[in-house]
Amino acid sequence: MKSRSRTVLAGAGLTAAMLLLAACGGGGDAGSDAAGGQVRLTYVSYGGSGQDAQIKAFQEPYTAAHPNVTFVNSSPADVAQVKAQVTSGVVQWDVVSVAPAAATQHCGKLFEKLNLGDLNTKDFVPNAIGECYVGNFGNASPFAYNADKFPDPATAPKTLADFFDTAKFPGKRGVITNLQNGILEYPLLAEGVAPDKLYPLDVDRALNKWATIRKDTLFAPNVGALQQAAASGQVDMFLLSDSRLIALLNEKKNIKIVWDTTVVSVNALAVPLGSKNKETAQDFLRSLVQPGPVAKITEMLGTVPVNLNAKPNLTDNGKAVEVYGPGNTGKTVVQDIEWYSQHWDEVTTKLNNWLVS
Repeated sequence: MKSRSRTVLAGAGLTAAMLLLAACGGGGDAGSDAAGGQVRLTYVSYGGSGQDAQIKAFQEPYTAAHPNVTFVNSSPADVAQVKAQVTSGVVQWDVVSVAPAAATQHCGKLFEKLNLGDLNTKDFVPNAIGECYVGNFGNASPFAYNADKFPDPATAPKTLADFFDTAKFPGKRGVITNLQNGILEYPLLAEGVAPDKLYPLDVDRALNKWATIRKDTLFAPNVGALQQAAASGQVDMFLLSDSRLIALLNEKKNIKIVWDTTVVSVNALAVPLGSKNKETAQDFLRSLVQPGPVAKITEMLGTVPVNLNAKPNLTDNGKAVEVYGPGNTGKTVVQDIEWYSQHWDEVTTKLNNWLVS
């Protein structure tokens, strides 16, 4: 397996706008980012321990260096809400977590084109820096299970095929419905599709595979919901991001990771089109991909550093979830951003329709 440092990643009118403002907790209107003025950035991510870490690693150092800037944090991030804000002309968010493919497909339409100054793409993993986004970390979503349910390693799940085998391994499964967490790749890999033959994705085949265990599966709307379900024992096996697996390990939950084939994606941040604080938001994005903040977020979440010059000092639990570390004896699949950027809306609609059917 290659070194982690060298291989990775690949509305609706005023009424709707006011409803969005209320739902998102306000923010974003503390003034423009004129020199010396007070600026309030509304930062929207996925909540929970992951967003707490982003506050410490990204926001606190930035506000220490820029006392005129404050942050309002909200969740969850949602491209549909960005679209509603942009369409209504009342943009309340300034920095939002987004899949690089979604930011690319809607670049200049829902998200601002960025001027990132002197960032050198050679310092970053592939696809970390885009025209309308900045990658804040690489995200893996390994297969893990509750070892209290499967205490004997000899008879515990060992492959992705086992995840879909409810006869041999009964119990509740859990998966995140976010496309970035491998919901379409994992069923195909479990059926034996080779990692280098995944794209273009056979979406219908993937959904048909999920249909075989649908009644035994919790389809969680976000990482926080699945993390909570895993922590409380509501699911016995789960496909959960490294940043939430490390939180479970830190809570001393008895979980084990199955290193078969693991899906890796870039997690990114973007600026909604029409943000009144675009300049400050861009400066903030430049700051958080520097080696120091990248190392800090990696240490806290066990994620993949996007800056090749970052030198994180991982804890034992960080090493346990390190997808490009020596503990991963399996394979990795990096999501194809180019393919997803051409099909994001189409695939999102098909998945959502299947989930509610």
